Amino acid sequence: MVQLKYMFMAENMFRFYRGTCHLFYEDLHHYGTVVPSPLTWICGDLHLENFGSYKGNNRLVYFDLNDFDEACLAPAAFELTRIVTSIFVAFASLKITEKEAAIMAKLFLSVYSDTLANGKAYYIEPQTANGIVHSFLSDVCERKEKQLLQRFTALKKEKRVLKIDNVHFYKITQKPLKKELLGFVQNWLNNNLKDYKVMDTAFRVSGTGSVGARRYVFLLENKKQTEKYILLEMKEAETSSLKPYLKILQPKWTTEAARVVAIEKRMQNVSAALLSTVVFDKRPFIIQEMQPAKDSIDFTLIKKRPKDIHQVISDMAMLTAAAQLRSSGRQGSDIADKLIAFGNNNKWQEAILKYSIQYKKQVEKDFKDYCIDYKKGLMQNKK
Repeated sequence: MVQLKYMFMAENMFRFYRGTCHLFYEDLHHYGTVVPSPLTWICGDLHLENFGSYKGNNRLVYFDLNDFDEACLAPAAFELTRIVTSIFVAFASLKITEKEAAIMAKLFLSVYSDTLANGKAYYIEPQTANGIVHSFLSDVCERKEKQLLQRFTALKKEKRVLKIDNVHFYKITQKPLKKELLGFVQNWLNNNLKDYKVMDTAFRVSGTGSVGARRYVFLLENKKQTEKYILLEMKEAETSSLKPYLKILQPKWTTEAARVVAIEKRMQNVSAALLSTVVFDKRPFIIQEMQPAKDSIDFTLIKKRPKDIHQVISDMAMLTAAAQLRSSGRQGSDIADKLIAFGNNNKWQEAILKYSIQYKKQVEKDFKDYCIDYKKGLMQNKK
């Protein structure tokens, strides 16, 4: 799976950027403070692909920040430099001009600042969404369960199982591990979701940065309702890539999974369905209902639709600020008043833009060097 991650990272510069969060913060650490900013809870790896739809624990669908593997307490500028740089990197990969990228980056910072200044933590659901995000969420809501079952499962000897496509799901070849996983999740279901039983499991691949981590998907069947299924995900939580570069005292979490879930719950308006933590094989894992598809905005489809891009960037900026406001004043994060003051003072925006434009050039160089080494076979498993 690590080899698969290396292959993904060689696809384009943006995918490389998504897989190298640790490099970004190492370089930011050596650079020093870009701008003074309030301490806030951040997702840590904020980029254009880490916003998307998910089903909340109230069974409604939301569009929000949706990846908290690197989450921690840090200056707000950390989050801003990461996401604004991602605009320049992603747009370059899409062959959109740097001038257009700069316009969208300025829009992001402007909407972010205005949302902070307003002091209101807004959220997006189908009823409140606009433009492309509204269409996106409406499509998610209208998905038929049968369509999802056809895509991700198959009937094998009159029993429904996960479809091993070697794209989303891979076969767990170690039979003892598979048996242990099925028993573990069934025990969890007996204590948390008694109407369901576990039918099958597979190794799951999604995203870029987390490819190679232990990540499993489970097919659950309702005991009382025929052909009623849920996909459950169990993903190992690892140490945040930011940890070596943080001088700020962090809370003492019981596990890395506890860190991820606690910060996710305080930053999102509504938590993902079934979100919780477990320990399997002495390793911390995050459990949640799996989103059946890669529910993030596909910029390749809208790159020639400036109105849609404008709306998406505005929504992402608003959600970033809202998440920080929502989690303010918690375990060391600055109170909302400091965030509001930061939003009202927009003099720092130019420094963020300048750093992001310059760092995009560093990403270009790193990606070029990476591709050379990848083609030489230096990333191959020598075993």
